Amino acid sequence: MALAESLVSRPRAVPSRQMIVSILILAAMLLLLGLYAPNFFRYNNILNVFLQASLLGMLAIGMAVVMIVGGIDLSLPANMAMSAILGALYMKATGEWVGAPFIMAGAGALIGLVNGLAVARLKMIPFVVTLAMMTVISGTSVWMTNSLSISQLPEGFLDLFGARPFLRIPITVIIVAMLGIIVTILMRSSIAGRWAYAVGISEKASRVARIPIAHVVLASYVFAGLMAGVTGILLTARLGAASANMGNDGMVLDIVSACVVGGISIYGGSGRIFGALFGALLITVLSNAMNLIGVSFYLSLVIKGAVIIAFVAVDGRRGGVQ
Repeated sequence: MALAESLVSRPRAVPSRQMIVSILILAAMLLLLGLYAPNFFRYNNILNVFLQASLLGMLAIGMAVVMIVGGIDLSLPANMAMSAILGALYMKATGEWVGAPFIMAGAGALIGLVNGLAVARLKMIPFVVTLAMMTVISGTSVWMTNSLSISQLPEGFLDLFGARPFLRIPITVIIVAMLGIIVTILMRSSIAGRWAYAVGISEKASRVARIPIAHVVLASYVFAGLMAGVTGILLTARLGAASANMGNDGMVLDIVSACVVGGISIYGGSGRIFGALFGALLITVLSNAMNLIGVSFYLSLVIKGAVIIAFVAVDGRRGGVQ
């Protein structure tokens, strides 16, 4: 009982070793970019890096919450694309845009709800469930759009949710930073956040502490789905179109990479939201750097995969297995 009470009362700290390694890697990359690719530091490129990192960061926030609880959601990119497509189809059919953001956010949360019910109620394996959901949603998105982009969306939608700067800072970056602060506070200070860490650390101790484990797991997947829907809103406004390609398979690797290098334990119960946001920035800088120096797409996947393996090894060495 004492163990259960301690798990609920105090979440674990960020794995300092992983964060230190991440900071050193980012510093080394910036130094090398300054020497071999000075174009990286141009204002327009820096702006693009922060825009990409903010969108990846929003998905990473959702993934981080699920991973803290002890699960994983591979369907987030496909969920984002499906949500964006549904909202874009609504705008094309009706000519108005006010209801579109609610459709996108609601669709994302609904898909997350399905994942959550399968994991929390039916006790299915998260990896298998979300992988299957990713396949179903991706195929449905291609079928609905015939592999074509849905463009010429209402100007009101693009103006409100576009990436136009506010005080020279892209509005998307501001939104994601504020969201990161809010979720961080909730995860650190609210009873729901403490429950999430407790479930990720030990379901057995959480059950002794009478934590509603199924509700916590379900809520984490719904929240992750909501983040996918909101990301769909922002990305659709930025691109001025929606398509099935928005949720490409490579994005899953980027999301997981952002969480892992940001100190979110794959074993659950450990990590902080701002760590995931920092990881999103690191992965975005890495991708941009490899693009600038001409690294092929397939080699970049190899490098990102190696990064995940290295950080998982660090996580395992610090005793991450529960």
